[in-house]
Amino acid sequence: MARLFGTDGVRGLANGLLTAELALQLAQAAAVVLGHERAANGTRPRAVVARDPRASGEFIAAAVEAGLSSSGIDVYDAGVLPTPAAAYLIADLDADFGVMISASHNPAPDNGIKFFARGGQKLPDEVEDAIEAQLGKEPSRPVAGDVGRIQRFSDAEDRYIVHLLGTLPHRLEGLKVVLDCAHGAASGCSPQVFASAGAEVVVIGAEPDGLNINDGVGSTHLGPLKEAVVKHGADFGIAHDGDADRCLAVDHEGNEVDGDQIMAILALALKKSGKLKDDVLVATVMSNLGLKIALRDAGITLRETAVGDRYVLEAMRDGGFSLGGEQSGHVIFSDYATTGDGVLTGLQIAAQVAGTGRTLQDLARAMTKLPQLMINVKGVDKSRAATDEGVAAAVAAAEVELGDTGRVLLRPSGTEALVRVMVEAADMETATRICTELAGVVEDRLAIPRELAL
Repeated sequence: MARLFGTDGVRGLANGLLTAELALQLAQAAAVVLGHERAANGTRPRAVVARDPRASGEFIAAAVEAGLSSSGIDVYDAGVLPTPAAAYLIADLDADFGVMISASHNPAPDNGIKFFARGGQKLPDEVEDAIEAQLGKEPSRPVAGDVGRIQRFSDAEDRYIVHLLGTLPHRLEGLKVVLDCAHGAASGCSPQVFASAGAEVVVIGAEPDGLNINDGVGSTHLGPLKEAVVKHGADFGIAHDGDADRCLAVDHEGNEVDGDQIMAILALALKKSGKLKDDVLVATVMSNLGLKIALRDAGITLRETAVGDRYVLEAMRDGGFSLGGEQSGHVIFSDYATTGDGVLTGLQIAAQVAGTGRTLQDLARAMTKLPQLMINVKGVDKSRAATDEGVAAAVAAAEVELGDTGRVLLRPSGTEALVRVMVEAADMETATRICTELAGVVEDRLAIPRELAL
């Protein structure tokens, strides 16, 4: 049986894979695994529950809260909030754990359940496995005064906003910012916090109806934000995804500023202020080589991890590093947050523009993005990608040709029968040629025999 927990909790089609029954059972299992410490001391454990505005989040949240409270957990219902807000509030309330109901950048029919440990930390695999192993076992069934109580966490959003404002080195007067909230969880708090910081704010994608989350707006659809920035003559724009743990940006001319460029801007700023721990930035192997070159020239080391923000977080925790993230816009400030926070990232970008007097476009020139091409080679035996001698020889030859001006990355997909071939080079012509040649080698060498594919 496949593992229920994916790279970011349990996620799938609401009322398909993710039913009310499963949500109830997951909550009951989590109550046993995550609530045992305080329960052993004779006090009721506490949990924070939040969600994004998907319609299905209403019944899933009700099921989760029923499962927790019936298992003796006191529930603080924070309502619609970003994922990083839920993580922050778990720590701020000193709750035992928390639950975020969201499918992030996925379309509205999907949903997900993500658990956080005490302090707002993501769960390690072994704890998720313990919760999964608890499914189907007899849940905790307290009675009378030992059942959990459910109460509205009425000042949850205010606490989060105060926290965010406290991270700013100065106010944002004089800036005009367009915010695209993806009709998601940040539709209320992101415009409020930017306005409270002194910026003039234009808002798009902030009318969630439960069905329109990520629909043509947000960090996965930057077109509307680019148009709005130019139309309103804004200094820049910020795009969140559905649960606001991501942030991508657009400069005053409508040019995209991706996660790598954002990390370059922020790493250089933190180094200048003496706040970049050990002068290290943590990012995944998918980050553009231009980021590594820019950091090297500035005396900053790039610590690379496997793809996924959980691996970035693990490396940051292990080394005590202060900044990390992904090209997709997950940026983690360990001094202020335990997970990627798109609103926090947007504020820190704004602070750099306001504090330096430079445009975002100028700041983004801190790194030069090398041309990058990725080809997904389908219908191949991805298990042999790392061991096939012919593939290895082709990769080695490509790396010799590229030298220090490019790189090759072959990565088997975690969910599909395909291998991703990515090449960066000094020019797109070279990247295209080498990537196409390597993809051909992968297709020829790793092809699945017809009789096995049928």
